[in-house]
Amino acid sequence: MTTPALRIENRQHQTLTPRLQQAVRLLQLSSLDFAQELQQALSHNPFLEEDPDAPAPSVAEQPSPEEPDAGAWEHESWSAPGGGGLRPVADGDLSLVELMPAGVSLREHLHSQINVMPLPEHDRALAALIIESLDDDGYLRTGFDELLPLAGMEPDEVDELAVALKRVQSLDPAGVGARDLRECLMLQSELIEDPAERVLAQRVLHQPLEKLAMRDTAHLARAVEADPQKVAVVCERIRHLDPHPGWRFDAGRVQYVTPDIIVRRGKGNHWTVMLNPDVVPRVRLNRVYADLFQQHRAAGHAELAAHLREARWTLRNVEQRFSTILDVAQAIVRRQVHFFEFGPLAMKPLCLREIAEEVGLHESTVCRVTNNKYMATPSGVFELKYFFSRALPTQSGGAASATALRGLIRDLIESETPTDPLSDVQIARQLARQGFNVARRTVTKYRQMMKLPAVERRRRPATV
Repeated sequence: MTTPALRIENRQHQTLTPRLQQAVRLLQLSSLDFAQELQQALSHNPFLEEDPDAPAPSVAEQPSPEEPDAGAWEHESWSAPGGGGLRPVADGDLSLVELMPAGVSLREHLHSQINVMPLPEHDRALAALIIESLDDDGYLRTGFDELLPLAGMEPDEVDELAVALKRVQSLDPAGVGARDLRECLMLQSELIEDPAERVLAQRVLHQPLEKLAMRDTAHLARAVEADPQKVAVVCERIRHLDPHPGWRFDAGRVQYVTPDIIVRRGKGNHWTVMLNPDVVPRVRLNRVYADLFQQHRAAGHAELAAHLREARWTLRNVEQRFSTILDVAQAIVRRQVHFFEFGPLAMKPLCLREIAEEVGLHESTVCRVTNNKYMATPSGVFELKYFFSRALPTQSGGAASATALRGLIRDLIESETPTDPLSDVQIARQLARQGFNVARRTVTKYRQMMKLPAVERRRRPATV
């Protein structure tokens, strides 16, 4: 028979303090999110202030094994458009913001056309209902059975709604108001000037669109009973139509990536790694307020004391965050120096553990550092995670990175014969001849990751 009993036991376990949890959360934020957090702290904490005279970030040079031509690649500032301050303008002058063109949405564009048409108020209201029901790409995916109650109409009045839809489909851009892809392309085919070519294009569009996507010109020519060369010309014309006419409108402002790290060739053909000055915040402790508080701290201002501790912790966190990012970036450049010299095909296998051991951090910390952080290189802007890839064994006993393998697959596809493209099996065989033991499904996975179409969609018809 068992009886309950109390027992004292000593155990050791790790716990994260609220301060440490906050530091971990801020470390994995992007530069934009971190800047917003810091701006919020500046607006609420009287002991923090901006420091426009802060020194520039530190620079470190990495040794380079090769010394090719340095080239001319100089970018002093990598701030995103609109990210920096604007020049002060004189009274009466227009600022840069006022000179920016105002965007027009798809619905505004369509309403402006309907409003100039001599239509009865009822017809104008039905057309406006159709316009407001369109998706951002210009398609009408809401059925008439859902629109009729919104218009206060009975089911037997559906013909009026169909007329309103036809009226909207006649507006610019061509293809707007379509209910599926075939109807969208059919509406745009009406703009083909040559009557014979227009009729042939509509006959082709009545065939299964899969044949058009797979460039099966021979099958389409037999189905529409037309000359294969004319069908090939029409198919090429159809492929240049816009399947999403509404996307040219409603396009919000492009979000540019502002890199956290800039890598370029420095003196002596060494690679220079530096923090981007545009993302490093310029903050400091307000000494005037801090000294005043020290002189009157005996008054017992608990809230001010908390603000002062928070300000000092924020400054330490800013310094630690960017020094950690710089340390990790320097380690990545040292390990992947061949990538900066020769491109993606020279990428070496790299895991988080290797960088963590080199910089003396935990592997999870390196993972957080590489989240949403970007590096500007002569080859482009890459996320820090891009430089990590697993090792793939080769026939010679070495290892290659998955990034280099994807680069080889892309090169093979770009150099293939358009009339006889390579299948995934053939690509795997060619990689095997170069010493890479890669299965066909791996080639398919990497090809899909790079958004490269399958062999059937890459095949081009032979020209006579």
